[in-house]
Amino acid sequence: MTAKRHEPDACSLLDTDHKNVKKMFATYEELASSKAASASEKKRDLALQICMELTVHTQLEEEILYPAVREAIKETELLDEAEVEHASAKDLIAQIQDSTEVDEMFDAKVKVLGEYIDHHVKEERNEMFPKARAARGLDLVAMREQLTTRKEELMADMAVTA
Repeated sequence: MTAKRHEPDACSLLDTDHKNVKKMFATYEELASSKAASASEKKRDLALQICMELTVHTQLEEEILYPAVREAIKETELLDEAEVEHASAKDLIAQIQDSTEVDEMFDAKVKVLGEYIDHHVKEERNEMFPKARAARGLDLVAMREQLTTRKEELMADMAVTA
């Protein structure tokens, strides 16, 4: 008897984003510890890329995932916390994007943003995603398609304004 293979769903798509951003934060940490003169420009570029990825990701969750999950599960405290975490992350993202200097404070903001995101991801992965997957009437496979389409639109918009 073979194990039933699960089709990729909205949660697996969002978790792939989580893993990609985690790698970017790790790369940033390596650059932050480098004394090379070229590290400053690389750090700015990478930090701005992290901010763009997170901006798109949070918008996807807020527009598509959270409203659907909020409707499908009784316990919405997790969603309230997630939205507050998003607000804190957006504030730091704005500070990073508005920074003129890539200095110790810039590094600190990126580091704290990484810590916020790490905490947020753990809660989604360990609590929200299992509840979403267990919820009746929530088609996460169809939602994956919706998220993919919306992500492409948002990334295209960001590329135009960059």
